[in-house]
Amino acid sequence: MTILLYELAGTDASRPFSPHCWKTVMSLAHKGLPYETIATPFTRVPLVEDSASKTVPVIRDGDRVVSDSFDIAVYLEETYPDRPSLFGGSGGMATARFVERWSQLTVHPFLGAAALMDIHGMLAPADQAYFRESRAKRFGKPIEEVPVDREHRLAAFRAGLEPLRNMLSYQPFIGGASPLFADYIVFGAFQWVRVVSQFQTLAGDDPVAAWFERCLDLHGGTGRRVAAAA
Repeated sequence: MTILLYELAGTDASRPFSPHCWKTVMSLAHKGLPYETIATPFTRVPLVEDSASKTVPVIRDGDRVVSDSFDIAVYLEETYPDRPSLFGGSGGMATARFVERWSQLTVHPFLGAAALMDIHGMLAPADQAYFRESRAKRFGKPIEEVPVDREHRLAAFRAGLEPLRNMLSYQPFIGGASPLFADYIVFGAFQWVRVVSQFQTLAGDDPVAAWFERCLDLHGGTGRRVAAAA
């Protein structure tokens, strides 16, 4: 049975951009599970599967509806144990929880702020109104002011990636010799910006950039099915 995935998109349904939805896309591809997507703008998220969640991704797998990218990964792991593992055991699942918190607290704040107006530009008017109000409340200022210092903050952001950069000198993926869900957590954040913005968050010679390129190539180039913003 084909799994149904609701993923966030703007006016162009072929360019889904949510970092969390990309985690689920990569998880489904990792497991080799067939799926179909439904592009879902911000203002339609509350209508998904009878208000199953306030956010996407949401999947329907037969009679089961599951939300939250981590919960979806756990569900896929438990429901399809015969498929390639997303965690490599309970220790890998616990480690992925740490990576998720690190990504949310270290990677997402800068990237989300840097790409804020790029995201706004991809949305239909009704979604722009929602996005403007909700993000102004989140950042405590008009959204146009949020990314203005992104160039000045870029060096500090790149320096903050040193733990990841240093680890990649020992192994090609966060998961070791091959990727695990922990890789998809961080990949989703950089894919978010790649899809919505031309802003270059990583230097070309950065080992993190090389890791990201490897992730884009995974599972038949699943991450490349959406071209970089131009």
